[in-house]
Amino acid sequence: MPTATTTTSSFSSAASSSGNRQANVFSRLASSDPEVKLKALREVKNQIIGNRTKKLSFLKLGAVPAIASALSDSECNSILVQSAAALGSFACGFEAGVQAVLDAGVFPRLLRLLTSSDEKVVDAGARSLRMIVQSNQAPKYDFLQEKNMEFLFSLLNSENENVSGLGASIIAHACGTTVQQQVLCDAGVLEKLVILLDGSLSQREACLESLATVLKNNPEAVSRFVGLEAGRYLSSVTELTKDRYPRTRLLSCLCLVVIYNTSPSYFLNMGTKSSLVTTLLELLNDHGQSGDDAALGLSSLIAEKEDLQKLAYEANAIKNIVDILKTGSELHPKRLQGLFLSLAELCSKLEDCRCSFLSLEMLDLLVNALGHKNADVRTAACICFRNAARSVKDVLPTIMLCFLWFSYCMIHPPLSRCKCQNQFECVYIDQVAVLGALSNIVLDFSSPKSTFIEYGGIKQLIELSKSMDPNARCSALRALRNLMFLADNKRKELFYSEVKAQGFVSLISDPEPTVQEQALALLRNLVDGCINSIEFVFDEDGLILDTVGKQLRKSPQAHMAIQGMYVLTNVASGTELHKEAVMQQLFPQPQAESNNFMLKFLQSHESQLRSATMWAIINLISPSSPGALDRHVKLRDEGIIPQLKNMVNDACLDVKIRIRTVLSQSMSFGDN
Repeated sequence: MPTATTTTSSFSSAASSSGNRQANVFSRLASSDPEVKLKALREVKNQIIGNRTKKLSFLKLGAVPAIASALSDSECNSILVQSAAALGSFACGFEAGVQAVLDAGVFPRLLRLLTSSDEKVVDAGARSLRMIVQSNQAPKYDFLQEKNMEFLFSLLNSENENVSGLGASIIAHACGTTVQQQVLCDAGVLEKLVILLDGSLSQREACLESLATVLKNNPEAVSRFVGLEAGRYLSSVTELTKDRYPRTRLLSCLCLVVIYNTSPSYFLNMGTKSSLVTTLLELLNDHGQSGDDAALGLSSLIAEKEDLQKLAYEANAIKNIVDILKTGSELHPKRLQGLFLSLAELCSKLEDCRCSFLSLEMLDLLVNALGHKNADVRTAACICFRNAARSVKDVLPTIMLCFLWFSYCMIHPPLSRCKCQNQFECVYIDQVAVLGALSNIVLDFSSPKSTFIEYGGIKQLIELSKSMDPNARCSALRALRNLMFLADNKRKELFYSEVKAQGFVSLISDPEPTVQEQALALLRNLVDGCINSIEFVFDEDGLILDTVGKQLRKSPQAHMAIQGMYVLTNVASGTELHKEAVMQQLFPQPQAESNNFMLKFLQSHESQLRSATMWAIINLISPSSPGALDRHVKLRDEGIIPQLKNMVNDACLDVKIRIRTVLSQSMSFGDN
């Protein structure tokens, strides 16, 4: 259509024009005319501020090396200022920009700008360096070297607010160990930092970030900070949570969160806790970085703290968070991570929170988060799934959570999706927990069971039954066992078409006894019911039935033997052919006397094993069966019937009743 062609043409023309302008500006960076170069530097700086797309375009043109050259070669203060400012803009919140700046080798040159006699040059250098040191790619700063510590204090002591702020930023982003915290505290850094609390906005914010870093998980450092001037500076930080600037409020809250998580004894006042929760909830609505960081701050504050979770719940935290997630706007991964982690913490202990969460129709949002490209977001969504699915009141939403959560775990094995395996460890463990929940759900609810099967649940469970983790194998088989409980033939055939005889043999022969037990219990349910169900064990010349017999002849643990005997019981409920096949497993030829496992089972202390064995006998010698007499004779000759006569007063009522049934049948065969 003409309209579409015109629109495409206009877009193409605009893009081409923009590219030409950038190329023109880039070419002027190398001009020998200082005025032309200065104007070009200003244009680059103004175009890339807050614009990642233009930053990337200029990077591809090679602008950073050109600006670095201008910084190194010029003695003109105006060019130095604009060069430093442009480099700082490239590095601001843009990792590719930081890397390009560092690759250009300008870091030492920027440091030298701090010694300039021109205040504007110093400011520009300090601001640019501050952008760089906030990145993980920044050069590591070793606080243990005396010359580095001296340089750091020279920055903190500077009357220039950008320089002192740079010193605080270095601490905030380079101090990562307890040893470094201790060295800084011993050197008197805390005393230097708190002075900045009374300084300019940028100094206060840099100070708050640094304090949080030095105090984190360090009770001794917290105690030292709180003790400064009898708690004056703790009060100052608390007061800053009411500041008019969102970033200041956020950083003061995060500092208090660090102090509270490290030394809760300093926060006995419920009003302070409530105020902290409320402020962080308000900051969630900030559209900038403060809102992103507030979400993670809230999750950290309420983690494992039921009293604070109640305060957040009473402050309507769940609805506020869900409303933000439902806005439809694209949220920063850090904010998404924090919001889902906050929801996860709120749902971790309080049933009211879980019910409130489930009532807000969040399933679609959670599913979308599970497929997010950012691993931290996926992790947070997983934990949120796990905790919300603990609900005991809202059964159906919980069922759907379990199904979706399980499907995600199957499709995306947690430990293979994220380098930070320690974060996923709990999620991986909960894969087994979710399977346990599924086992109960598919047993108790017919509709969810059908939904689960419809979406490929059986195939996923079979795959998980091959897991390297025995707990996962066991849990998957337990869920399959419950899916096969009183299942129709269509469902059984669907299952068997996926697992086959060889697959079943592998499961029954698993090295783990608990897995063997669940495999046999699954087989027990599979062959229960109509004659067609029994035929499964005769596939591939009776391979499955032979394997069951072999396992029972190995003197297995009682719980495994119980399931194995019930498999034989169900097979023995079929035709003459089925009953004779069971007899072949019980008394194979030739048979050593020591292999009469049936006699051993009748003598077992486990009443359930004795009962399972009795049911097999009853089915084998049912009077309505043509071959019952011959089988009765065989059982008598093998010592089974005489053993039963010694058990007429068995301690287990169920066994006692079954023995009387068998002895009554025996009398019909002429046995006295």
